[in-house]
Amino acid sequence: MRTSTESTKKPRGRPRSFDTAEVLERVRSVFMEKGFAATSLDELSEAAGLNRPSLYAAFGDKEQLYIQALRFYGTKSVEALDTILASAGSIEQRLGKVYMAAIDLYTAPPTKLGCMIVGTAAVESPTHPKIAAAAAELLANIEKSLERAFAASELPPEPTPAARARMAGAIMYAIAIRARIGMKAAELRAFANSMVPVICR
Repeated sequence: MRTSTESTKKPRGRPRSFDTAEVLERVRSVFMEKGFAATSLDELSEAAGLNRPSLYAAFGDKEQLYIQALRFYGTKSVEALDTILASAGSIEQRLGKVYMAAIDLYTAPPTKLGCMIVGTAAVESPTHPKIAAAAAELLANIEKSLERAFAASELPPEPTPAARARMAGAIMYAIAIRARIGMKAAELRAFANSMVPVICR
């Protein structure tokens, strides 16, 4: 039989009092702005609203936190991509919408940061194989989403849906690079619009 003290004893540890998605979005912004190597743990802790021991306990070390932020970003990106590609309209129209949504994201104020893969993961991948693996997984998921859309479209079978998907993905990354170096949104839209007919010919 438990005593009254035992029955009211609280479980060890403190429950999480933060929103994981919100924290990952905050630290993602810091990584995007400063890069992985230049971002300090103090900056990440401040952005997350957690002290360093709590941040470590919840997300692991700096690399693990970055990978979780990258996967969080990737999941949201692929979900948005799937939603647009499943909407009404021709494949040309839907691909155009994908690029316009990407441009809006890449050029959103206050700073034009571009894509997380292009802006940060590609830089760190040669010396951080776990980051490289997470980035490669995200690229593959993006291309799979595009390939499904091309396979279900009215386009001829050649080039193959996989080849079209690789080309469409490459154009998206090219847009991200242009955004990262400061190209204006209007110029990015013109570039994307010129490439859609080439991909969907």
